[in-house]
Amino acid sequence: MELTTCARPYARAAFEYARDAGRLSEWSAMLSLCASVCSYPTVASLLSNPRLSGGEQAQTIIDLCHESLDEPCTNFLRILSEYRRLMLLPEIATLYARLQAEEERSQQVLVISAMPLSQQQQDQLAEKMAARLGCSVRLETEIDGSILGGIIVKAGDMVIDGSLRARLGKLAEAMIS
Repeated sequence: MELTTCARPYARAAFEYARDAGRLSEWSAMLSLCASVCSYPTVASLLSNPRLSGGEQAQTIIDLCHESLDEPCTNFLRILSEYRRLMLLPEIATLYARLQAEEERSQQVLVISAMPLSQQQQDQLAEKMAARLGCSVRLETEIDGSILGGIIVKAGDMVIDGSLRARLGKLAEAMIS
């Protein structure tokens, strides 16, 4: 069964609980933390170890996250462990983030540029993307010198490649044709 299919009901349950409790942001942070802990190779191998009980696996994650988790979140981890679903935490966190963005009518937009963007450039880009997407936008910037110049914008399934590398590739392709 696909990971997304397995993770979806857990992500929805966590989201509905957090929404009803008015704690969407807190749960997002806790799930992200748990997902990043589960992504470490040693923890991932621990979660796939059949010798450890689900409760022991959950307790390990709870111990690693120390006091960053509240009681409902630790209970959520224990429920996941009962059904041997702790390895789904990265996917659960991703799906939760999508549900939260839909609820808040916002979208995460990744902007990759060859050089750092000024605050003014970021503000202008966020404004234009908000108008295009019809919702508020949270920009995340990344630097990648291999694109040579311009930017690449990724929002959900949409990718706008305005990089110099892409333009040069199209030019080279046109010259060959």
